[in-house]
Amino acid sequence: MILRSSPASPFGRKVRMAAIILGLDAGITVKPADTADPGDSVRQQNPLGKIPALVLDDGMVLFDSRVILEYLDHLAGGGRIIPAAPAARFAALRLQALADGVMDASILRVYEARWRDPAKHEPKWVDHQAGKVTRTLAALEAAPPGRDEPPTVGQIAVACALAYQDFRFHGTWRKDHPRLVRFLDEFAAAVPAFAATQPA
Repeated sequence: MILRSSPASPFGRKVRMAAIILGLDAGITVKPADTADPGDSVRQQNPLGKIPALVLDDGMVLFDSRVILEYLDHLAGGGRIIPAAPAARFAALRLQALADGVMDASILRVYEARWRDPAKHEPKWVDHQAGKVTRTLAALEAAPPGRDEPPTVGQIAVACALAYQDFRFHGTWRKDHPRLVRFLDEFAAAVPAFAATQPA
């Protein structure tokens, strides 16, 4: 299988981390993708032109990261990172949705700074995205994720979302979220895949 991604992508990191946790990483070759390049084949592989995209052996392409993680869990026998029991399953999926939302909003903030002339930045748009992150981190601080073995998709996603805040926003989230800092520290210590997927 081929994973089209970028080292800096938190969604790509989520997939790479899950593959390692599930013992499937040896069967996946990571190939870089440039979503800004009209000539990059990722636009044919995923019409949305987004990463990550997982090209299967038969040529079918799976996206987005949530679908890919479900497929990897299926390959690993099911119920590994996506619990089978309904209550645990939907708790994990809900947690993943929150973390994915933080990553989405954070990436939009990065794109605003990268793609738009500083004189044309729209403060209301930036504040709108930042508010999503602020509210979600506050909610997660009030009820931090647990830590399962192996970690669930929700816990993996939260770790990636927090690490992306460190990577792109200088870790400013840390001072007001000590319980989330503890979660991330414990996750990093217990899950070698976290260090193995650290962006350069």
